Amino acid sequence: MTDKPQVIFFDAAGTLFEVRGSVGEVYSRIASQYGCEADAEHLQQNFARWFRLQPPMAFPAGTDEDKLREMEKGWWRNLVRAVFADCGSFPHFEEFFDDVFEQFRQPELWRVFDDVVPTLTELKRQGFRLGVISNFDSRLDDVLRGCELAQFFDSVHISTRIGAAKPDPLPFDAALAHHRIEASQAWHVGDSPREDVEGAQAAGLRGILLNRQTAADNSPAVISNLNQLLTLLNSTEGNVQ
Repeated sequence: MTDKPQVIFFDAAGTLFEVRGSVGEVYSRIASQYGCEADAEHLQQNFARWFRLQPPMAFPAGTDEDKLREMEKGWWRNLVRAVFADCGSFPHFEEFFDDVFEQFRQPELWRVFDDVVPTLTELKRQGFRLGVISNFDSRLDDVLRGCELAQFFDSVHISTRIGAAKPDPLPFDAALAHHRIEASQAWHVGDSPREDVEGAQAAGLRGILLNRQTAADNSPAVISNLNQLLTLLNSTEGNVQ
């Protein structure tokens, strides 16, 4: 038996919020403003393929923030170039990329899942400390503020600043060290079985999989919406490692 967690960490994209529509739709819409007509579904397929092939979004810890932003933007530029590589001539690619990179900083491009704010509000009311551990870049700070989520979190740890991406244990270790707790005192909730659940478990945390596409089952390790996290925390199963 273990006590309830002192800190609950959450993944960001896919767990707290998602892109409105799809990345392919956003790319297609903005690219058309720069003279490139590309099918949204084709761009989405390319994005999914090339995203998986990219190196981890992680850079040396302690990198100066200005340099870090350059490196983050370079990582994304390489990816987006690959996404458009088979779409024909794109003479204004650099202008397009600068625009789309900044637009993904804005809350208008993201949709917060309906269960997020009520659940986070209740967790804070119950006295839990909350944090984010995400394979994201520094734009996450702006996204969380713009989506009015920043006030819920006591810490935000992103892979680009830490120097490693989930499922590597380093992001989890950094978050634990920040809160001065042991791994057994923390849970991590996310939508990726590998990055969020296996990664958390390897670091000694309890990993909870958020799978919004399936109906709820009786597993204490899988929830289909964040509201079930409250039930899990207050149930007998919620005290089982």
